[in-house]
Amino acid sequence: MNTRQRIETVILYGVCICYIIVLLKILFLSRVSIAEIFNTERTITRSINLVPFHSITEFIAGSTANAKRFAFANVMGNILIFIPLGVYLPLSKNNYITNVMSIIALSLFVEIIQGLLGIGIADIDDIILNSIGGCIGLIVYRFLLIMLRNKNRVMTAITVISAIVGFPITYYLMFMIKMRF
Repeated sequence: MNTRQRIETVILYGVCICYIIVLLKILFLSRVSIAEIFNTERTITRSINLVPFHSITEFIAGSTANAKRFAFANVMGNILIFIPLGVYLPLSKNNYITNVMSIIALSLFVEIIQGLLGIGIADIDDIILNSIGGCIGLIVYRFLLIMLRNKNRVMTAITVISAIVGFPITYYLMFMIKMRF
């Protein structure tokens, strides 16, 4: 491995680690802090939706403009937060089916933890939307592989895109928005 490849690897792993930290924050710590999760006096409110597309249709049916903006932000947010996972996963495992199943399993795990700990709404729609986002990321990776025709070039492209787009977004989410750790 030459120096350029080492630098690419360090940058890529750095962005991946930052992405995982932001993902954990968004998925588990957006409503409560770590201290609150394990507080025995905390009132736990659990909400679970097992009916596919139920919450999405409720959001869309919202009569106010604010409800519709919230619905759009919720749907797009659930898709967007898993796109990077779909791009990064094939760098370690190049089996498409395994990657899709990993994305679905991770999304299911997140919703189960949210439901068990009472730190979010466990929603089948979130699993669907997160899986769609992850699959979009897998498609982006495949598209880059077709366009660049070489896995090393794809890794370089993902590293450059991660450095240009990933670092500023991660910085903004971690330091400019109040983080509840």
